[in-house]
Amino acid sequence: AVCPTGAFALDWLSPAQCPPLPREMRLSGEQAEQFLRSRRSIRTYQEKPVERWKIEKLLEIAGCAPSAKNHQPWHWTVVETPSEVQRLSGMVVDYMRAFIAEKPKLAALLSYPRVVAAWDGGYDRVCRGAPHLIVAHADKNWGFGPEDTALALSYLELYAPMLGLGTCWAGYFYAAVNAYPPLFEALKLPARHKAFGAMMVGHPKYRYQRLVPRKPPRTTWM
Repeated sequence: AVCPTGAFALDWLSPAQCPPLPREMRLSGEQAEQFLRSRRSIRTYQEKPVERWKIEKLLEIAGCAPSAKNHQPWHWTVVETPSEVQRLSGMVVDYMRAFIAEKPKLAALLSYPRVVAAWDGGYDRVCRGAPHLIVAHADKNWGFGPEDTALALSYLELYAPMLGLGTCWAGYFYAAVNAYPPLFEALKLPARHKAFGAMMVGHPKYRYQRLVPRKPPRTTWM
């Protein structure tokens, strides 16, 4: 990977398996900064499906993320149809109703009553009307599952705008998957697996024209 002429090879990996890095395709510092700062969470989507090849490309790029020991533990479940995304969102709301009844104070802190009220009023705060949902899962005994899958999902969301797509982390959905057996079973996840994240995917309804400010770094120098 570091030899400029490809003179060295590993027993298990040849130079032919490693595409070259053309200098002309490298981002400048300004381009990289603009790219990273322009990331946005998309919560309003067009009512049109995403082509399957684009979702496949997202997952291919997600697989380029770093992982502990290069284990690459992630598996993906893609909910393709909007009606199924809606049905699963309803199951999350069912979970929230039960949670509110059992732990009302904690449910209030988690904003579950607001999500349920919105659902009852015809608005989905779980998946925001996204046409597709991607769930990341891995062996529950792999100690770095949360970190590895979060990195992979981050790669996915950063690449999505290159395909004209928008994404948003489905936090309410993810919180319910492992805690609510009917939802876990509906996703047909392997029994040895655990969900470590979920991402809404679709065509953004609006295009952002400006960057947003962020807090300055809170740094302690040692």
